[in-house]
Amino acid sequence: MPRALLGLSEPDLERALLRKGVGAREAGRRHCSDCGRTPLIGEQVHLYSRGVVVCELCRPQRRHPPEGSQTVRHTEHGHTVRPRVRVAA
Repeated sequence: MPRALLGLSEPDLERALLRKGVGAREAGRRHCSDCGRTPLIGEQVHLYSRGVVVCELCRPQRRHPPEGSQTVRHTEHGHTVRPRVRVAA
């Protein structure tokens, strides 16, 4: 009965939830200012003034050196389980 009220079939609901999830993940990612590509994990990105981020592939097209560089990390970096070091008693 509730599905008839919503007017959505199960495949339509699945697609809508998938689009919402993909959109939410894309919102938090950095994109290359030149080509719009999302850099891969482990790739170097180069930082320029005013928050401009340039990927490794577009870097040679720039004349000026970057202000800094960073390695792209996994979204769960720092949130993983770490083994504890046992101290001898």
